[in-house]
Amino acid sequence: MSCASCSTGKDGQPKGCKSNGTCGTDSCNKLTVFDWLANMSLPNGEVAFDFIEVRFKNGRKQYYKNKENLTLSIGDIVATQAASGHDIGMVTLTGELVRVQMKRKKIAPKPDEILKIYRKASQKDIDIWSAARDKEEPMKVKARQFAIDLKLQMKISDIEFQGDSSKATFYYTAEDRVDFRELIKLFAKEFRTRIEMKQVGFRQEASRLGGIGSCGRELCCSTWLTDFRSVSTSAARYQQLSLNPQKLAGQCGKLKCCLNYELDSYLDALKVFPKTDTKLYTEKGTAVCQKTDIFKGHLWYAYEGEWMNWHIITAAQAKEIIALNKNKEKVASLEEYASELIIDTKTEFENVVGQDSLTRFDRPKGNKKRRNNKANPSNKNNNNRNNKNRNRKNNNKPQNKKTSNPSNAKK
Repeated sequence: MSCASCSTGKDGQPKGCKSNGTCGTDSCNKLTVFDWLANMSLPNGEVAFDFIEVRFKNGRKQYYKNKENLTLSIGDIVATQAASGHDIGMVTLTGELVRVQMKRKKIAPKPDEILKIYRKASQKDIDIWSAARDKEEPMKVKARQFAIDLKLQMKISDIEFQGDSSKATFYYTAEDRVDFRELIKLFAKEFRTRIEMKQVGFRQEASRLGGIGSCGRELCCSTWLTDFRSVSTSAARYQQLSLNPQKLAGQCGKLKCCLNYELDSYLDALKVFPKTDTKLYTEKGTAVCQKTDIFKGHLWYAYEGEWMNWHIITAAQAKEIIALNKNKEKVASLEEYASELIIDTKTEFENVVGQDSLTRFDRPKGNKKRRNNKANPSNKNNNNRNNKNRNRKNNNKPQNKKTSNPSNAKK
């Protein structure tokens, strides 16, 4: 973090972003683009690119033309053109990198669709914008209650006011088509503003709301992931994961985006393996692939009719057998290949002091002598014998002279 408000406190605890991601350096937002051309001047005769990237709430970005030739830098609050009225946003990128971003996102606005920047936002504009932002949270609570009362199968996830407080956009998620005409009438009557309903996907909703994933870290979509690629169950199959919806689904209810992170590595590793649907023909019978181990490079095959007996071979051996089958040759059996593999299944564990028994504290503490006597009756007999021997020794000891001679006692 480069801004001072996000630094560490005196006690070592992080302060957190005091500006909620709208600080001047703009280094806390996942959509921030580092302008590595900021310190470089343009060649002679070149005109700076006149489009500006402006970000609004919920990560919404748009590109505006700087027709007024305003001197803008990253972090400036500007008033931009809207369909009706004006909107307030923050400048996130200027210069030649805006051209690269627009080309990457395939944005080529038509002349009649180009929006412009009016001016830098005044204090009055910022006050109106802040007051509108403060009304969003209580409005969201009421809006959800209206949707529940009308029994609509939808969820209102967020509300965004336009900068001049003339329009409110309601973001919602729904699995099916929803008829919300009656709901819009209630919204317009209650909130006294223009209403726009916009449906978003479940992944976009999770990125707006945020949360903690099953890995214990913040959601990728709410911290750094900006583009949502489609995730299919084939990604889990290639990685040999169990197709359990409860484990593969994220908080959005869809397949986890992290299934795509290592998919390319698995696909590259699988190029060494033969196809699993290829059968091996031997003199003993036809073998079918049952399982693969990508990390060790092993495959398990079973003969047709003997599905319980699996034979393990390497990927190179499987390719060798397939090459022989293409030449219409058969090997004797898979056992001669499987016998070459020596698998060390013996695992030695060291006894860690204090961890040899998980229930060592559950047993109540008793008298060690009683427990030994009960556990070993011979110990009890030995103790009785020892007591008898002690008594005999005491009886054989000479008595005191003063008390043993009665004449001395009389004197």
